[in-house]
Amino acid sequence: MVPRALTIAGSDSSGGAGIQADLKTFTVLGVYGMSAITSITVQNTLGVYQVVDLPPEAVYEQIKVVVEDIGVDACKTGMLSNEEIIKAVARAIKDTKIEKLVVDPVMRAKSGDPLLKQSARETLIREILPLALVVTPNIPEAEELCGFEIKSLEDMERACRKILSYGPSAVVVKGGHMEGEESVDVLYDGQSFEYLRGRFIKTKNTHGTGCTFSSAITAHLAKGHSLKEALIMAKEYIQKAIEDSLPLGKGHGPLNHMWPFYSFGR
Repeated sequence: MVPRALTIAGSDSSGGAGIQADLKTFTVLGVYGMSAITSITVQNTLGVYQVVDLPPEAVYEQIKVVVEDIGVDACKTGMLSNEEIIKAVARAIKDTKIEKLVVDPVMRAKSGDPLLKQSARETLIREILPLALVVTPNIPEAEELCGFEIKSLEDMERACRKILSYGPSAVVVKGGHMEGEESVDVLYDGQSFEYLRGRFIKTKNTHGTGCTFSSAITAHLAKGHSLKEALIMAKEYIQKAIEDSLPLGKGHGPLNHMWPFYSFGR
């Protein structure tokens, strides 16, 4: 059986994040990728200039028809910008009985531009997080979900506990915003903590890192790997994609999703 993965997320016209990053990642990792677009963003490496949300029912139907016809082994959510879209996605996930769900709680673009309305945050927590196999916030997103600052590894562990209380099966708080020699991600499943360590890579070309990491997890889950295995392999993939990131645009450049096939020798 061909592994099948679905991304439910926004479109990034610059190609570095959103469904574009997800589909590149799925393809490179040997998974058949499908998409349900939630929003169209007018975006480049410098920022987000406009967001056009799709009708919630159109989002619901995109999910429904691909699951009913092709099937889905694992799924991820990215940008879900308003309450109506969040509710439509939650309903579709329940109706189609998607089990392996990775939730990337996208709140802001790399430029800092908001991608989730403030009023929709509680809806995301209430409707989507309880459906997740794993939630993958970065530190700023975890701070917004938890309501406190995260300055240390102990704070990351505390954030994991708080987010797990919202109902997902597991949480991984990503440590890339905490500069140091290492980038440490903290995984918590309610029983124990795991620490995924990698070298901190100093570069401004990090557009789409969160999307790419969550889609790599999704791809490996679709191929039948355990959550821990999927996280370890996704961490390796994202590390190398950042190491070989592309010096494109005037702002935060994109990763090299295609590094297993070609490199720019950074």
